[in-house]
Amino acid sequence: MFNLFKIAMRNLLRYKRRTLLTLGLIALGVVFVAVFVAITGSFKNMMIGQITDSFVGHMQIHRRGFLASVETLPLTMNMKPNAVRKVENLLQETAGIEAVSPRIKFGGMFSNFAETSSIRLNGVFPEEEMRTVPLFLSRIQEGSGNLNKGEILIPELLARGMKVKVGDAVVIIATNQDGSVNGRQFVVGGIIESATGPGGRDGYIHIEDAMEVLRMDEMEISEIAVRVKDFSRLQAVYADLERALSGEKNKMGQPAFEVHTWEKLSPFYNIARMIDVMTLFIKIMLIAIVLISIMNVMIMAVYERVREIGTMAAIGTLPGKILSLFVVEGFGLGLVGAAGGSLISCAVIYIINFSKITYDFGRQKGIIISAGISPEELVMISIIVILVSILASLQPAVKASRMDPIEALGHI
Repeated sequence: MFNLFKIAMRNLLRYKRRTLLTLGLIALGVVFVAVFVAITGSFKNMMIGQITDSFVGHMQIHRRGFLASVETLPLTMNMKPNAVRKVENLLQETAGIEAVSPRIKFGGMFSNFAETSSIRLNGVFPEEEMRTVPLFLSRIQEGSGNLNKGEILIPELLARGMKVKVGDAVVIIATNQDGSVNGRQFVVGGIIESATGPGGRDGYIHIEDAMEVLRMDEMEISEIAVRVKDFSRLQAVYADLERALSGEKNKMGQPAFEVHTWEKLSPFYNIARMIDVMTLFIKIMLIAIVLISIMNVMIMAVYERVREIGTMAAIGTLPGKILSLFVVEGFGLGLVGAAGGSLISCAVIYIINFSKITYDFGRQKGIIISAGISPEELVMISIIVILVSILASLQPAVKASRMDPIEALGHI
């Protein structure tokens, strides 16, 4: 086997320019794929982090049917106190959960005593909300963000449109579950940036204030946001929680609760899927580059060495040995190209991170690219390159191994 490698490397070095060009093309393909995976992975992780850590959470639990009518925020679909206690007990028993935040969501009218507009309100426990979505505070543009009782965080769009400032008195009016209308005065404690775009109209108040506005005798929860300790284990924790909640049935014998991960709750999941599809296509392009490059080199090698192949066959070299020789040459090209491309990729990724290149994502400005690729991903790209190199060399190798020695020796 060692002699095969030695002969294969010697044959590759016969045509140094062609070999170097092929190796350069393979390495360039590896660099392109690795850097693309590193940068898009950085963007994808940032986007997921912004979504889950700003307002959605990693998972959410609702009463069955709430999400189907979430646009109207129906108070009749809230979880009753007994149901909330059951869910909280199940959450405590489920391993891997870091924090939970119960929320009361409802629609209302917002007035500054001169103008009135609609608003979507989230009643939360401030401490629990900030543990569950730790980037929540980063969205607050003005004010302390403590969200004490009697204070309200209003969306930037509403504050700008109605000329409301921190410290101003405003009124919230809402329709209760029984159809009656109630209003309460609040003080603007802060102005919050919308996490969903310029049309976002979500404000925040203390959950006890929400109960008072809605005249709830007992706390009825619209949703419970959940944060897991290890995001890479999200699906495993989700499966455990779904199994636990499936045992709770409503009067019709159906599951009483629904649990969804962030993928089902945010339209940005489609962007993440598109990034994965683009990465797949880039890898397919790499396969095509390597396949065509290696096959071209090996076919040329076979045609240029017909008489040599005939001589090897005439002196008794088995067809399998001839085939192995060309396969090893293809393997060598793939191995060296993948190794060189991996090293260059690491250097390029380091330079990108060192340069601190920034970009904007929605309303987030000046986000620094933090490119990174796992060793497993780099090894996988290299393995793909090597396997494709071997496959590309098979057809020329088979052709060489089946040559008739007499015809080969007579080839000019």
